[in-house]
Amino acid sequence: MAEQTRYEELIRQFSAFGAVKREIGRMMPSECPSGSAAVLTLLGRYGDMRMSRLSELLAVDMSVTSRHVAHVAARGWIERSPDPADKRSRILRLTPAGQALLDQLSRRTCQLLAERLSDWSDDEVTQLTALMARLRASFDDTRAHGPEPRPPVPPVLEQTTRTPATTQ
Repeated sequence: MAEQTRYEELIRQFSAFGAVKREIGRMMPSECPSGSAAVLTLLGRYGDMRMSRLSELLAVDMSVTSRHVAHVAARGWIERSPDPADKRSRILRLTPAGQALLDQLSRRTCQLLAERLSDWSDDEVTQLTALMARLRASFDDTRAHGPEPRPPVPPVLEQTTRTPATTQ
């Protein structure tokens, strides 16, 4: 029974992450919803890629990815060019405007996290980050098995912040 109680508390804490994501979402510019920010973040982290790869990394259906891509392309944040290896496919890449927006979003997110985690030690933040990465890998998330990322770019949507310990 102790094991079940431990996992029930874990489930309650998972639900608290929704509040964290909503708060991060509220600080996003209205023209950049979370799906668009995720596209920019992944292109910033992994570099140019096909839409099929982006769909895998987002862990959503290709039709959802297409809508996100259309949104960011219409705003000039990414460009789609023919794939030299397969002219039927498109390669997605950040434009300078997309990179500038991604940099702005990353700064905002990092500032929010720095404020909310100001009473956390560096070791605690590092430990949380490592545990979240391990959890994601335990669920065989494609992002955990993707190509080697570029040098670290602070993720916009996968940030963490503290949540009050509650016993709901």
